[in-house]
Amino acid sequence: MSFSTDVKTELASLNHIDCCNRAELSAMYAIGGSIEISKESVSLQFQSTNLAVVRKLMKLTKTLFNIDMTLISQKQAKLQKHNMYHVKITTDVEKIITELALISPDGVFFQHLDPMIVKNDCCKKAYLRGAFLAGGSMNSPETPTYHLEIQTFSKELAEAIAGLANHYKLKAKTAKNRRGQIVYLKEAERIADFLRVIDATNSLFVYEDSRIKRDFKNSINRVINCDIANEKKALAAAMRQLEQIEIIEKHFRNQIPKSMREAIFLRKKYPESTLLELSYASKEHFSEPISKSALNHRFRAMKDLAGKLMIEGERHD
Repeated sequence: MSFSTDVKTELASLNHIDCCNRAELSAMYAIGGSIEISKESVSLQFQSTNLAVVRKLMKLTKTLFNIDMTLISQKQAKLQKHNMYHVKITTDVEKIITELALISPDGVFFQHLDPMIVKNDCCKKAYLRGAFLAGGSMNSPETPTYHLEIQTFSKELAEAIAGLANHYKLKAKTAKNRRGQIVYLKEAERIADFLRVIDATNSLFVYEDSRIKRDFKNSINRVINCDIANEKKALAAAMRQLEQIEIIEKHFRNQIPKSMREAIFLRKKYPESTLLELSYASKEHFSEPISKSALNHRFRAMKDLAGKLMIEGERHD
């Protein structure tokens, strides 16, 4: 199962008071619902590939309106053989639409969020919970990018849901896609906050645990990559120093100053060591250890000297 499915399974198992149930159910129908009008009747329908979500919707509808519903399951070839579950309601449809505020004042279905549905803070959270149940999806925290979105078919509804999310400072944004409008979050911390807001406590723990492990692994990889880069840099510097030593020894032989001879000795004995490692090694070979800074100064002097000798050699040639 995907992480989104796990989150929805957890949300579908939660129980809340009636005002929250009404807000949650309103969001579910607003996003996943449809109206079918025929000569004989008007029906309210809902569809989803997630059976836990469908059961949650039926449970809330039964709790609030005490009506019977029809559930149909169909195989969908385009959905990788997942079932599509259809809920159909033909009883008290007008009452449900009115009490859940599924129609706007100008008579448009599923595009309007009535402020009275989300007047309480708990109801705001419940509406977001229902919106995610019906149209939400999110990446696993183990994937390279963090992303959570809620699919809607209405710009007005998407902006209203984003407004609810931003009531909790979640930095939600909206965008157009092929199916309509989405509300989305990109930041890992904001996605974690969203899970907290909709009461997906267990999923939040899993999400944060996976995110921490992933971030720690990435940090370790950065340190390793940095160490490798530093080792390559130090080795390249050591190779240049050996070349400079060869030039100096060729020209001066036994006339090299003591301080420079000590640095040359260490570099030739430990050709792949860093300056810090050479400094530690100096304690074994000399009565007075040489600091990293002093070694750096001596190698710079050798670099300058080797450079001058090369220039003079080119002039004579």
